[in-house]
Amino acid sequence: MLNKSILKRLTYFTKFEIFLWLFSVTVITAFFFLFDNSGYLSFAASLIGITSLILNAKGNPIGQILIVIFSILYGIISFRASYYGEMITYLGMSAPMAIVALISWIKHPYNGNKSQVEVSRIKPGSYPLIVLLTALVTFIFYFILKELGTANLIPSTISIATTFVAVYLTFKRSPYYALAYASNDIVLIILW
Repeated sequence: MLNKSILKRLTYFTKFEIFLWLFSVTVITAFFFLFDNSGYLSFAASLIGITSLILNAKGNPIGQILIVIFSILYGIISFRASYYGEMITYLGMSAPMAIVALISWIKHPYNGNKSQVEVSRIKPGSYPLIVLLTALVTFIFYFILKELGTANLIPSTISIATTFVAVYLTFKRSPYYALAYASNDIVLIILW
């Protein structure tokens, strides 16, 4: 007979979440072996990225640790492709904010459950601050990226904005962080 601790771990993910993760891993692996078969760093980053997404969606702090690892790998990949905006964004913003978010998430467990964060609501008065900070960061980084000769300057600059909003919302423990990351993913599809 299984004790409650083991049973709880076995049912941590729903069947749909397991299916979604396995499907994503299968698609990433299939595309890697069918089309690339050489970019092992990108392959590893993709697998770590998809795993971090499912853990972050569950509010599990381990997802933030994986974001730090993903950010380092993605920074290296971006540097090699002359996407300096992506490199700066992930090494200078996403990785440090994931560390800060990890601390915040650990300090705010949901009902004492350390494997889930307590969700927080952003006050309506905070939205103008988010918009102002995003505009300021985006404006400054446009010129930094331009000076560095960043490939695909406009999508790279937009990626700065969407990433900033995503990491800010993640730190604030807002459930809307996922929408910001989804919008960033759309920008990244265009970029790459």
